[in-house]
Amino acid sequence: MKDAAVFCAGTTPASEYAREYLQAQGIPTAENPENAAHLLLDVPSFDGVGNLRGGGNPYALFAELPDNAVVYGGNMGHPALEGFTTVDFLQDVQYLAENAAITAHCALQTAIPLLSRTMDHLPVLVIGCGRIGKCLSRLLRNLGAEVTIAARQESHRAIITALGFQAVSIEGICEILPQIRLVYNTVPRRILTVPTDGRCVKIDLASKQGLIGDDVVWARGLPGICAPESSGELIARTFLRLQQEVC
Repeated sequence: MKDAAVFCAGTTPASEYAREYLQAQGIPTAENPENAAHLLLDVPSFDGVGNLRGGGNPYALFAELPDNAVVYGGNMGHPALEGFTTVDFLQDVQYLAENAAITAHCALQTAIPLLSRTMDHLPVLVIGCGRIGKCLSRLLRNLGAEVTIAARQESHRAIITALGFQAVSIEGICEILPQIRLVYNTVPRRILTVPTDGRCVKIDLASKQGLIGDDVVWARGLPGICAPESSGELIARTFLRLQQEVC
């Protein structure tokens, strides 16, 4: 079993929960990289300057690994990984879908303390109808919110309407914005500059900020912040599933 051990190199709370989950499933964990057949990094794995997320030199870490070790993480294009077999969770559609669902729950947790009222009949705008936008819109409607979804493509707006939501084009956002009390953006490009308005809570969930304004809350990486246990369990379950495919 030593040869099949996984070394959990992540430093986030989610990574610690992932390690605990694997141990609870009877998966052996290595005490150091040199005895590991698998290396599990944080997801995503690297910061903006190429260091390990949470700090650390990736070249030093990977130099300790056996040559045949498999490295698991997110955004696995780092040059230090050359020569290793890698598995990128952020290219896995199932991981992305489940992570979007966690993000949607966290997005609700982020908004509720900022609101002065309940979600019931609250006019909400969700910009974007991708994975997060779909999951979030469903949760909001289940809480009684009046949800409008903004989408660029006419075909997407048609589906939105067929699913029972209000639909608006990106260009039409400004027309309805004065009536909206909560805005979520999920589109990772600049959408619009929004005026400061104490009645409207504005939360940007995108990796690249799309809403520009003094009172916009840019809430990146919510699963690891608000729900690290759920995030860690997802990482561990994804590792177990993809490990079987690699092996």
